[in-house]
Amino acid sequence: MAQQFAQQQHRSEEPQSQAQDETQKTNKSQEQEDALDAVLDDISSTLETDAETYVSSFVQKGGE
Repeated sequence: MAQQFAQQQHRSEEPQSQAQDETQKTNKSQEQEDALDAVLDDISSTLETDAETYVSSFVQKGGE
């Protein structure tokens, strides 16, 4: 009986750890999404203020 009880406890802990893993994955995904949004916002604001200078910084000059 003790073994059955121990197995039942172990099984009841699995959904909690899976839920925690999913929560951590969701949090990490949200953090990555926020970081990407910040970069895109920065690019967008730069293009709004001075698009010509921003684009010309990527043009290769003389064999670079």
